[in-house]
Amino acid sequence: MESRDKLARPLIFLGPPGAGKGTQARVVAERLGIPQVSTGDMFRDHVQRGTELGRGAKAVMERGELVSDETVVAMVADRIGQPDCAHGFILDGFPRTATQAERLEALLRERGWEGALAVNFAVSYNELIRRLTGRRTCSVCGEIYNIHFRPPKVAGRCDREGGELVQRADDREEVVRQRLEEYERKTRPLVDFYRQRGALVELEANGQPEELTSRLLAVALLALGLLDGRVS
Repeated sequence: MESRDKLARPLIFLGPPGAGKGTQARVVAERLGIPQVSTGDMFRDHVQRGTELGRGAKAVMERGELVSDETVVAMVADRIGQPDCAHGFILDGFPRTATQAERLEALLRERGWEGALAVNFAVSYNELIRRLTGRRTCSVCGEIYNIHFRPPKVAGRCDREGGELVQRADDREEVVRQRLEEYERKTRPLVDFYRQRGALVELEANGQPEELTSRLLAVALLALGLLDGRVS
């Protein structure tokens, strides 16, 4: 697909923390020539810059809790209204509640979209714990590693920039378990939300990253016309 082609439906990547949504969103967005819209990245940018929004969001994220619907929806509305989203985009980390999903659907209709096509990443609980607690991020470029599955060549240092690799506060094990509980309670119902609307693709996400990317590119064909399906 070339960047001039417009998706009939923006893509949403659903799944628990650690399912690989962020990594895949970056790769697939680049392949499709559309932006990755990550609420997590947006909030972390505010935290790094020390804005009022960032200071408030930092404490919430470190407790493994969710930021208010009003704040997130307003931020996403502003972002997807920018010119680079005109041909489509991938939402990573949003929506996280049924209320957010309903507001997003209304927002998309207002802006001429048919609605969103959701992709559900399915990963086992124990695998999620290993992925999240082993995750390390470059303090310079943001490149993500994992001490179990994708270690750096030099321990504690980014292969690309040489920056220090750090563990995010919300990747500590006690916070990870709370995040997963929060997901099950508040966010997993989104799978039913989009399934009932015929706008859900189920994706087995325990495989290698390259395999997942190939499957997700196939999902782009669904976003160009079909409303639901299964990619295995």
